[in-house]
Amino acid sequence: KVYKNIEDGTRALISKNMLFESDSWMLKVVQLYETSLVRHGFMLVGPTLCGKTEIAQVLTTCMTNDGNAHRTVIMNPKAITDSQMYGVKDPVSEEWTPGVFASIWQRYNNRSLKYTTWIICDGPVDAIWIENLNTVLDDNKILTLANNDRIPMTDNCKIVFEVQDLRNASPATVSRAGIIYVSAS
Repeated sequence: KVYKNIEDGTRALISKNMLFESDSWMLKVVQLYETSLVRHGFMLVGPTLCGKTEIAQVLTTCMTNDGNAHRTVIMNPKAITDSQMYGVKDPVSEEWTPGVFASIWQRYNNRSLKYTTWIICDGPVDAIWIENLNTVLDDNKILTLANNDRIPMTDNCKIVFEVQDLRNASPATVSRAGIIYVSAS
């Protein structure tokens, strides 16, 4: 299928950003676009420096330029602990401290926002933190926290994983997400 606005917009951004245009790279932009139309969670898989970030940035900029405003929020889940990511309950005071991801999730899953947000988890998959996102990736689309807060995903939000491989991802996680493989060549 041909997506004229996406392909023309991508070519314009490639020229503007002084990138090298190749058919295989354009194909990955189109594949990511098609995946984003049918999935709310998807994974860009490939080695470091293969262009995963640039593909996502070019596509979201292209969609914004086409009148469908997009923003990206990028974090590395492996840079913080599980409790820093989702939140932790103090055992003494029983006070809840929300985590970084939980705060981002709550802020951008808001129907009143006039743009679509891609929350991008850029870093290695870890079975501990990604398993907690299975309820987000499945049809429930709900982030459930340890304090029993349930934060639903809205239609103007997508969750994206930029990873080198899926070695530590369970079949349950992989089966819930759209996968786009970007090779080094």
